[in-house]
Amino acid sequence: MKRLHIRCLPVNILLSMTAVLLVLAGLMWSYLPPAGIRILLIVTGIAVFLFVSLWNWQQRRRQSDFANDICETVDAFMDGREPLNNRIYEETQTSKVQGKLMQFYDCMQEDRRQSEQDKQVIQELVSDISHQVKTPIANIQMFTSILQQHHLSDEKRAEFLTTMSVQIHKLDFLMQSLIKMSRLETGTFSLHMESNSLYDTIAQAVNGIWAKAGQKKIQITVDCDSRTAVKHDAKWTAEALGNILDNAVKYTPEGGTVSVSVRPWQFYTRIDISDTGPGIEEKHYNDVFQRFYRGQEAASMEGVGLGLYLARSIIVRQKGYISVKSKIGKGTTFSVFLLDY
Repeated sequence: MKRLHIRCLPVNILLSMTAVLLVLAGLMWSYLPPAGIRILLIVTGIAVFLFVSLWNWQQRRRQSDFANDICETVDAFMDGREPLNNRIYEETQTSKVQGKLMQFYDCMQEDRRQSEQDKQVIQELVSDISHQVKTPIANIQMFTSILQQHHLSDEKRAEFLTTMSVQIHKLDFLMQSLIKMSRLETGTFSLHMESNSLYDTIAQAVNGIWAKAGQKKIQITVDCDSRTAVKHDAKWTAEALGNILDNAVKYTPEGGTVSVSVRPWQFYTRIDISDTGPGIEEKHYNDVFQRFYRGQEAASMEGVGLGLYLARSIIVRQKGYISVKSKIGKGTTFSVFLLDY
């Protein structure tokens, strides 16, 4: 609804006119006859009355306009549209309040977008969890039913129990991985960024895959100065490096080699983890970091496709990044870059 605006003289002009009338009345007081003095007093009184009335009316109008402008701004924000009377670039009281309301609206919109994004992440996590746990749970239920309803030899029963144990271990590994993934996705974990020995962090990661590498007679070499220190979260970085090393050992054939080398790289410290596995096609360089991605060559291998995804998420949250280079039939190198503060 349009408002009718009535233009009036500015308050300072009205004040000046009234002051002039009062001065004139004082100067003419001794020169006018009694009748003239009465007329002058009446005129001056009327002028003062008019000034006060107009000033009060103008103040009420300004307050009304201010309230209408602010209400229109709030209504616009509630409707999700731009205010029709946007005056944030003016030097007025209304513009100042509108500017603050605009800032508050932007913050609310950002919180809403973040809430929608978090909701989407949770939905995806629930979907992934339900899909991934379905197979091991179904296998455990099937073998449990067989053991309960059939008379089996001790040898067959032991075989089924071993298979069930493998499925339970897989389910436990999956749940632990999903818990880590959910903590990373929702930001419910905290990083303790301190200047730690990178050699000790790598040693912790290597210890986690040493036995598995020994079973496949894979040689592991580490080239890292024990004095090298980088600001990083030792626990989570060891987790990330351990996942990459586990992946390297998993796909490296028996008798192969996995090497770790550390060197400075511009503003980063670079950690190269190389293997002598089958390699990765260049078109799948980005795919290997996707959640639950497993290539065709990985179909027969154990795992759920979360290791590299978790590794990249951990390193990125420390302001680093991971790259990959590979040659089919010769091996793959994952390069981890940790920022030098």
